[in-house]
Amino acid sequence: MKILVVGSGGREHAILWKLKQSPRITKLYCAPGNGGISEIAECVPIDVSDIKGMVSFARENRIDLVVVGPDDPLAAGMVDALENAGLRAFGPRKNAAVIEASKVFAKELMKKYRIPSAAYEVFADSILAKKYISTAKFPLVVKADGLALGKGVIICNTVSEAERAVSSMMDEKKFGNAGQKIVIEEFMTGPEVSVLAFTDGKTMVPMVSSQDHKRAYDNDEGLNTGGMGTFSPSRFYTEELQKQCLETIFIPTMKAMNQECRPFKGVLFFGLMLTGEGPKVLEYNARFGDPETQVVLPLLENDLLEIFEAIIDEKLDTLKISWKKNAAVCVVMASGGYPENYVKGYEIKGLETVKEHSDVIVFHAGSKKEGNCYMTNGGRVLGVTAMAENLEKAREKAYLAVSGIKFKDAHFRRDIGIK
Repeated sequence: MKILVVGSGGREHAILWKLKQSPRITKLYCAPGNGGISEIAECVPIDVSDIKGMVSFARENRIDLVVVGPDDPLAAGMVDALENAGLRAFGPRKNAAVIEASKVFAKELMKKYRIPSAAYEVFADSILAKKYISTAKFPLVVKADGLALGKGVIICNTVSEAERAVSSMMDEKKFGNAGQKIVIEEFMTGPEVSVLAFTDGKTMVPMVSSQDHKRAYDNDEGLNTGGMGTFSPSRFYTEELQKQCLETIFIPTMKAMNQECRPFKGVLFFGLMLTGEGPKVLEYNARFGDPETQVVLPLLENDLLEIFEAIIDEKLDTLKISWKKNAAVCVVMASGGYPENYVKGYEIKGLETVKEHSDVIVFHAGSKKEGNCYMTNGGRVLGVTAMAENLEKAREKAYLAVSGIKFKDAHFRRDIGIK
């Protein structure tokens, strides 16, 4: 089989790395890909937003399956276009991907179907939003309605911080059209847990849990990023909690989407807060998380291609999905200045040292290959993932590997896997 994966980040590298293990795959393509991905797949220079270009390439090259990785093309209807062209595609259709593309839609869905989440208000006018803020209880959270690369969520401790967040989203349009509407919601406290789940709209199979680190600096300080590292499994997410989440959040969400005539087929990501009142939904994503995928897929024992096909054919209930008992830790090496201003084009050295470590994989995110050299080409550059029998040993392996990799102004957190 010939497979095309759409995307260029660490998530797509992890998906391709896992797919490559399937004996049924004869050729892997990635559009547009990155430096590290080019080692295992043929990279095709098609932008992730170029739906027509992606459909044309898949038809001309007789691609058997297209896997759409990022949120933007899913929200824009890439899966719909591929299916309309007679191609098999993995990922939710546009009307289901809205669960991530619109936070307003997601909040109203949860309210309608009594899925536990934070109390909230929706605003389409910055003056009204600021008026509400003047009497609100703090801290609170301001969220851009649309897609904002994981950065459209601001935790505010004071009235002035909240007003600034509203102005940046709605008046200054920091996130473009994503901030035309905003959600202001109560601040929930407790451990955060990420759970990705395979679903074909009829069956829901949660993956192993993980915990992300969104803030740029140690001790969860600094700006929100796309994710500075993650580990799996979560220390807090017990079997009892999984059963509770399955009954009160996961299955009800799948059924709610069916009720709304928006059946969800693909990977549904649940960002959870384990509050004193029980688990609640922080956010939904309509695809594999990044960098959660980099710790979850290395623990998967099944053939990923078989799972993708079972979901497309609505036969997920025929598979028994199993996971290694190991733990995994991923440390993101980012460009200095990320998530704001950073410089690209520095040579990455020391990648060959990782081959000396067993159970360590380097997933490339913002890299490109020039000749025999890898160069930085983004904010998050590498995701260094290590596996071991427990979190402490996986963490030790990951940081040992990180210590051997160098590029100018490299920045990474030193506390991934501790909390």
